[in-house]
Amino acid sequence: MIDPRAIIDPKAELDSSVEVGAYSIIGAYVQIDAGTTIAPHAVIYGPTRIGRDNHIYQFCSLGDIPQDKKYAGESDTRLEIGDRNTIREYCTMNRGTVQGGGVTRIGNDNWIMAYTHFAHDCLVGNQTVFANGASLAGHVRVDDFVTLGGFTLVHQFCHLGIYSFTGANSLIFKDVPPFVTVWGNRAEPYGLNKEGLRRRGFSPEQIRILHQAYKIIYKQNLTTEQAIEQMQALVESCAEVTYFIDFLRSSKRGIVR
Repeated sequence: MIDPRAIIDPKAELDSSVEVGAYSIIGAYVQIDAGTTIAPHAVIYGPTRIGRDNHIYQFCSLGDIPQDKKYAGESDTRLEIGDRNTIREYCTMNRGTVQGGGVTRIGNDNWIMAYTHFAHDCLVGNQTVFANGASLAGHVRVDDFVTLGGFTLVHQFCHLGIYSFTGANSLIFKDVPPFVTVWGNRAEPYGLNKEGLRRRGFSPEQIRILHQAYKIIYKQNLTTEQAIEQMQALVESCAEVTYFIDFLRSSKRGIVR
């Protein structure tokens, strides 16, 4: 299962079912679980933990040191990748930093296209889609079911809420609330991610109420506190409105406007 032309450090730990292609390099303190495939010419440095049934394509660079001038050679930072992720050609994922919590973490069932970049200390959830060239600066959080259009760029410390969607070539400097579609340079809100919600099984009634919540945030010229107060009345009819409320309460950078 391991091509003889691959280089595997003796301190790496690979399940017996892992496949490694020619000329790939697996460094020390890399752990790879069952069913994962590493294509030719990939480079993976540790400490890195990769879960089950991932497919990592050629020319990826995973687990190398963070692109952060504060990094001083600390060895106790790491990259963690979950299960069943597809990581296409030329993706880069850096380890965390001591200042940022020490870990860059990718969840499960993510579809990650070519030339994407995940900087140090990013936290990415489950079932996300990163189109070609999408890039995250350091400390970015991406929640479950988020879709990033091609060449989306996200500024450090931003937070993208559950089920949000970014159009191609978006430049994001603020937090993106759940369920919202944004696009542009700089990114602006363009309504609810209705098609994405339909595809994920949301009912017409749920989408209608979430759209009401969207209008409370963006169409009524309210303060954040006033918007939260008005949305409370919608929670009984649609529990998912709480995602909006919790997100607004926790946002540190302010939301895209």
